[in-house]
Amino acid sequence: MPDFTIDPPVVLSFSHLDPCGASGIQADIETLSSLGVHCAPICTSLSAQDTLSIHHSTPMAATLIIEQARAILEDMPVKAFKLGWLGNSNNIEAIHTILTDYPHIPVVFDPCLKLGEPEDDHFIQAIQALLLPQCDIVILNTVEAHLLAPEADNLRACASEIHSYDCEHSLITGCQNTANKIASHLYDVHGLLKQYQQQRIKKPFCGAGSTLSASITAYLSHDFSLLEAVQQAHKYTWESLNHGRRIGMGQLLPNRLYWAESRH
Repeated sequence: MPDFTIDPPVVLSFSHLDPCGASGIQADIETLSSLGVHCAPICTSLSAQDTLSIHHSTPMAATLIIEQARAILEDMPVKAFKLGWLGNSNNIEAIHTILTDYPHIPVVFDPCLKLGEPEDDHFIQAIQALLLPQCDIVILNTVEAHLLAPEADNLRACASEIHSYDCEHSLITGCQNTANKIASHLYDVHGLLKQYQQQRIKKPFCGAGSTLSASITAYLSHDFSLLEAVQQAHKYTWESLNHGRRIGMGQLLPNRLYWAESRH
């Protein structure tokens, strides 16, 4: 469990506002706080979504995103950047300028492409050209991997294409699934680095990917190695899902503060 007696590391999070609390900014705040990290949230878009589906998303102004981020970076000792859904290519370009000015700060990217196709045609290309080269790790499900690597015919080839943009690591979730097991594969430029296999929780969830990526960021901000961070994040995410709750009429939400409730 996190040690709340010391000053927490700070993570600067760029993502959307999800009103049902499953993903985006609230997922990052809950996960990071649960793991002893202070989240400084920058809202990239406003979405209309519930536990059933996503209805609409409106990007924020890129100038406001830059202004917010620079205010935090000049005030707080940020240990890591967490990127989620960024809205459009203008926002990607804005965030790229921030990351370029702070190359020593690790970057975790969960693009959340399941939120839908943005209105501009250059969104995927902007991710490939401007963000992937800045990433210490990008977290993708199998559909997102193929969207970022459209020429690839399998997941290993997806990872290879993604790493051709100088991304250091990619974690592809939902690999080699069975009725009782679910696996994630961690890749680097040389190929498959490690496999993570867990017992499948046979319930529908929204926010699982956001929990995993935010918890990886949390452990990195606590100075865990990347392999240790990914390992511990899988354990934390599984427990959050195992203690998940049905709050709305759709999918279950992760219980990211499960460890606090278990004490009572």
